[in-house]
Amino acid sequence: MTNPTAAMLVIGDEILSGRTRDANMHHLAGRLTEMGITLSEVRVVSDDHDAIVAAVRALSEAWDHVFTSGGIGPTHDDITADAIGAAFGASVDIRDDARALLAAHYERTGGELNAARLRMARIPDGATLIDNPVSTAPGFTLGNVHVMAGVPSVFQAMVATVLPTLTGGAPLVSTSTRIDRGEGDIAGPLGDLAAAFPDLSIGSYPFQKDGRFGANIVVRGQDAGRVTEATDRLAALFAE
Repeated sequence: MTNPTAAMLVIGDEILSGRTRDANMHHLAGRLTEMGITLSEVRVVSDDHDAIVAAVRALSEAWDHVFTSGGIGPTHDDITADAIGAAFGASVDIRDDARALLAAHYERTGGELNAARLRMARIPDGATLIDNPVSTAPGFTLGNVHVMAGVPSVFQAMVATVLPTLTGGAPLVSTSTRIDRGEGDIAGPLGDLAAAFPDLSIGSYPFQKDGRFGANIVVRGQDAGRVTEATDRLAALFAE
């Protein structure tokens, strides 16, 4: 059985400029792996309407689920809701249920629900709200696209809301084996091992430590027995 697939779209000039380090991809990848959903692609785009629309359309057509992060706040450059609406041909406006959530939040906290904050209640027609227990302003799901905030604590809370509603597959099992030899020395046998286990993902991740070269070989797959078999053969290949 093939696992469901997913892609992530990271939105924001601050990511591309290097001013902000993205932590959301790492979190999402781990949670999806636990659920048996394969994260197959990640893209990063600027705060550009046309770029977001094009990426959303391409990813939505290619994969079962798309997760976006960033661009749903109250400022002028938070344009994700409009871009998602355009990608699906849906109108975008302030929605009563989203407004009610924000109104209750700012009444409780003593803040003003001004025009800028009302931008966070602008939701594409036909979308389902994603709960935000951290700061109340909701995300939303439209089609197979789940639109979430870029702030890591809020993104993680929204992921926790969405994932239980999705159907997963077989969780991936993985092992990591350290080989204290350079990749050039292990490439041939490692290629033969990968050919012998086409149902598994076998990756080589090189390192240099204390003047020595080596690689961590990660074996991943849905069948724990096959992963163990491949890992044992790997260890035998490079036994000192």
